[in-house]
This record gives sequence, C-alpha cells and structure tokens, in this order.
Amino acid sequence: MSDDVWLVVGLGNPGEKYAGHRHNIGYMVTDELASRMAGGFKRHKSGRADVVEGRFRPGGARIVLARPHTYMNESGGPVKALCSFYKIEPDHVIAIHDELDIDFGTLRLKLGGGDNGHNGLRSMRSSLGTGDFYRVRAGIGRPPGRQDVADFVLSNYSGTERKELPFQIDNAADAVEGIVADGLERSQQRFNS
Repeated sequence: MSDDVWLVVGLGNPGEKYAGHRHNIGYMVTDELASRMAGGFKRHKSGRADVVEGRFRPGGARIVLARPHTYMNESGGPVKALCSFYKIEPDHVIAIHDELDIDFGTLRLKLGGGDNGHNGLRSMRSSLGTGDFYRVRAGIGRPPGRQDVADFVLSNYSGTERKELPFQIDNAADAVEGIVADGLERSQQRFNS
C-alpha cells in the first residue's frame, strides 16, 4: 500500500444556487471522482469542507477529495486546514478549477504558477504560502460579446456545452487520477489538448 496522501480540491461555490455554474466545475469533477471511489461526501471535523477519503485503485495513494464550504475567494483557509489535519504538503495538492483563457472542453495540467486573476487560486496561494500545487484547469472560454466576466463564470453552461460537459468532467477526473498515478509529465502528454 502506498503511504502517499493527496488532497484533491474541487474549487467552487457552495449551495444549489451555484451548482451548475461554470465556476463550479471543480465541484463537478470531485463528484465524479467520489462516485468512482464509491464514496459520499461528509462534513470534515474542521467544519470547513466536505471530504471523501479513499483510493483511486487498490494499493494506490490515499486520496482526500475536498469541497470547501466557503465561497471561491475564501477557499484557501479550508485547504490549509485540511493540509494541516492530514499532514499534506502543497506538492501533494491538486486544485481543479475553471479557466477563462482556455477554450471550453479543453484541459491543461500544470504545477505552480500564478493565479491569473482566479480568486480561488489566489486564496489558496495566500493561505498555503506558495503556488506550488498542481492544477487541473478546465477550460470554460471567454464570455461572448461584452458580457461581464463575473456574470459569465457565475452562469450555467449553455445548452450545447451541457451536452459536452460530461465528457469534460470525465476527462478532468481521468487527469487527476493520472497525476497521482503517473506523474505530471505523462499526464500532460495525455491530457493537455
């Protein structure tokens, strides 16, 4: 059995009101991963996140899936609390989030980097004291016309996008499993489209 422990954080906003929004792709992917692990989210002792603990495959690394209870711009506090509780270093944290500068349906995986204006990443960087964690960046594209960016990310996917969304969620979940099992470089070759 591997004694590695990974924290996989789905970034999003809590509550039914936000469930289908583009900004909540991280929550959607962690739901898929929880389903694959045959686990259900439960409130963590810290009270600041829901978690599922398990493994992606027998003998594999231990996984903690997390969905912070805070809004996106305050995600860092719950992530830091979970890292402290489970004794996980930032190099074993994977954040799943929406990315405006990548076309819808496209993924990009990376380690480290800036926050590119993403409030969830900014909060994580601030709380962890580093940006050196993995990112699974799910493309949502730029808003059409002159639509405000905040309105765009806090809106539901279009009808056409909703038809393709299950494939993006499945692909992003595969990418998370790939980072844990095969490392970043091999996963980038497979998933960075």
